[in-house]
Amino acid sequence: MSRLLRGTLILTAATFFSKFIGLIYIVPFNALVGTKGLALYGYAYNPYTILLSIATMGVPLAVSKFVSKYNALGDYMTGRRMLRSGLVVMTATGIIAFIILYVIAPSIAGNILGSHKSGDGNTVDDITYVIRMVSTALIFVPAMSLIRGYFQGFQSMGPTAVSQVIEQIVRIVYILASGYVIIHIVNGTLTSAVGQATFAATLGAIAGLVILLWYWYKRRSYLREMYAQSVTKTEISLPAIYKEIISYAIPFVAVGLAIPLYKIIDQFTIVDTLQNVGYSAAKAENVFAMVTQTSHQLVMIPVSLATAFALTLIPVITKSYTERDFDALNQQITQAFQITLFLTVPAAVGLSALAYPAYGTLFKLGDIDLGGNLLRWYSLSGVWFAMFTVTAAILQGLNRQKFALLSMLVGILFKLSLNIPFIYLWQGTGSIIATNIGYTVSIAINLYVIRKYGEFQFKWVLRRTALIVVFCIAMAAVVLLVKAPIEASFNDVYTKLRGIEVLVVGIVVGGITYVVLSMRSGLLQIVLGQRLGFLNRKRKTKASS
Repeated sequence: MSRLLRGTLILTAATFFSKFIGLIYIVPFNALVGTKGLALYGYAYNPYTILLSIATMGVPLAVSKFVSKYNALGDYMTGRRMLRSGLVVMTATGIIAFIILYVIAPSIAGNILGSHKSGDGNTVDDITYVIRMVSTALIFVPAMSLIRGYFQGFQSMGPTAVSQVIEQIVRIVYILASGYVIIHIVNGTLTSAVGQATFAATLGAIAGLVILLWYWYKRRSYLREMYAQSVTKTEISLPAIYKEIISYAIPFVAVGLAIPLYKIIDQFTIVDTLQNVGYSAAKAENVFAMVTQTSHQLVMIPVSLATAFALTLIPVITKSYTERDFDALNQQITQAFQITLFLTVPAAVGLSALAYPAYGTLFKLGDIDLGGNLLRWYSLSGVWFAMFTVTAAILQGLNRQKFALLSMLVGILFKLSLNIPFIYLWQGTGSIIATNIGYTVSIAINLYVIRKYGEFQFKWVLRRTALIVVFCIAMAAVVLLVKAPIEASFNDVYTKLRGIEVLVVGIVVGGITYVVLSMRSGLLQIVLGQRLGFLNRKRKTKASS
């Protein structure tokens, strides 16, 4: 196995592990702080995520591409110049972003609550406090991102992988430990517990940065040798260096900003609008937390897995497009779509069918009616999230990155214009519908561009999508038939154990139904056969007998 392939696999595994534990911690955290605390946490994290994306500007991948390019030319000194200057620039960018977020925190808090600044929900002071606590992470993360990208440019993925995992572990351990101590041992306030949870991002970033500096110290002699071997000195100014890096980074920013921007629109509209239609402050914040935190985190688990599978095809898509091999390109894009839909559609439909027991089991039973209903609607959004990510990545492979940014902005405009009227009409589910419409518009634009510039034909994707949908409907019907008598036996009154019982039966029966239908039809072999060699061998054996 080549060094590059081994490093890529390590980094992919570390990224998935980091994302996975970053998603599931929400379950114990919800048990500690409740939906009111989750809402407060979301108020801080959403603006932080947007400023972080802008401050880092897709730096790791962009710097990696830049360093790799000049290293290939034997010019190691240009990468070193970029690193030295970039650390100063990124640290300054981080400090500026920290100051901006710290200063505007009261304004953000006031706009979130709108005209409803009193009642049984979180206050402006509470929101201001947690935003300011998380803002300190902006000082450290940009520089850390630059160093990660620099190591990756040398095809060294280990430092990034280890620092990502350590960063996430430190963050989550501190979130849960500090929350438990504050709530259950010292009888502190909910605001203090959530404030420490947001401050955990800073501690995680410091831990990740320390790991990277340790790797740097360990490899300093090797890097000195590489600098000494630099045989080419490219005459390129620092402004030209930054211009090149920004041109690489913008497409990654467009994709990374999509979900945070949708969530920030919800943050500034859901609570105020719901109170306008008669919700209490506490119930309005519960809806916000359920839409942007609990439901979202559950949905993103299958989405992360599906997109990880599909995105491995992007490098070969780039190669085929560069070589103008449109037959191979059509095959590869078809495969990317098939894998994404094959994994996300059943996960979304299954989660929708089991929304109530899933929500009641993982989160607070008292929230099962409202939370289960919102999760039932939101679960289907996972298909849209995955498809946008994959179509935007394919556009990068086709060197049409600007259309990914355009489609995201158009989708955001739809979300922005529809969110408030839809919340008035359908409350919390209205914001979910507006999100799905926005993503649908973005995906439609991406698909049009893929068809035009990739000369892509959708015939086989449409046929297999229809088959996947039919199988998912059959799976959902079986799940509903199986769980109905179980729920009837306890008069639809859930406990944690009853919820687990329904979930286990539903997941097992639904999963078997979908897999059997997929295997009998040949769909499983078509979609995953190349990745699961035994399926192809089995199919060939049957054909020859």
